[in-house]
Amino acid sequence: MAHGTHDYDIDPRNVDIIIGINDDLLPRERAMVSVFDSGFMLGDGVWEGIRVHGGKLAFLGDHLRRLYEGAMGIDMDIGRSPAELTAMIQATLDANDMGDADGVHIRLMVTRGVKSTPYQDPRFTITPATIVIIPEYKTARPETLTQGVRLYTVSTRRGRPDVQDPKWNSHSKLNCISACIQATKAGADEALMLDPQGFVATCNSTHFFIVRHPDGPDGPGEVWTSTGDYCMPGITRRNVLRLCGQNNVIWREKNFSVTECYGATEAFVTGTFAGIAPVTEIDGRMIGTGERGPMVEQLQQLYVEMLENL
Repeated sequence: MAHGTHDYDIDPRNVDIIIGINDDLLPRERAMVSVFDSGFMLGDGVWEGIRVHGGKLAFLGDHLRRLYEGAMGIDMDIGRSPAELTAMIQATLDANDMGDADGVHIRLMVTRGVKSTPYQDPRFTITPATIVIIPEYKTARPETLTQGVRLYTVSTRRGRPDVQDPKWNSHSKLNCISACIQATKAGADEALMLDPQGFVATCNSTHFFIVRHPDGPDGPGEVWTSTGDYCMPGITRRNVLRLCGQNNVIWREKNFSVTECYGATEAFVTGTFAGIAPVTEIDGRMIGTGERGPMVEQLQQLYVEMLENL
């Protein structure tokens, strides 16, 4: 049965969470935004997923830089400084007694604000930006990190930046949702998406890597990922490349085809929610041994150490 990297076990504590909306802290059942909100009507906004690990907001500076860069890209004024936004996040965690928690995932969403009428022009926005902070007790299922996921190469492509910049982590996700639906219909867990030239780009909700041995099976393994030209600037992706560099693992950002994925000895995906998860199958073809490989296991251990040393 398909599951995906974002599967999790339901935690009953999430029924009573407090959600931050602008300057208000509201119980889950009362946390609502206007039907005239730009995010609801048009997908006009940007967002981040942030993990709390050992009571710390993991890589918060990186997440906020990406959030503000995306906001500048769509000419949206968040209306709060990074320090003010950080204080709002911390206040929401404190309201939930999550200040020292572990295994918490935060969805931080910022939309352009409430509109006077249903219309796309930003000049019809009549309020400051809407800021929503949803913290939940939510971690990836352990089997995802060991048994891995299956991918399916979909026909939906990652778009060029002159259509909709794929580097925006925007609320407009229909491109990725369409890819996800196609992969699910094919019986896979997530979608492998190509760029406009037909090279491997990314997955619908995670970043994608393969391990190749260009000098033969006895030679050193190399970690390959796409050029990043048609990907959101992934924070876990960048940290994995940093870990490779620090541990003498050869890594390359390059163009490669799906055929080269089929011949990889290992493959894996990365993301804020699950961290690093192996890929065992692509388009019905078993990758490597069909089990988590040594490179993935090594990188998983290094990533956990990185989190613990924040």
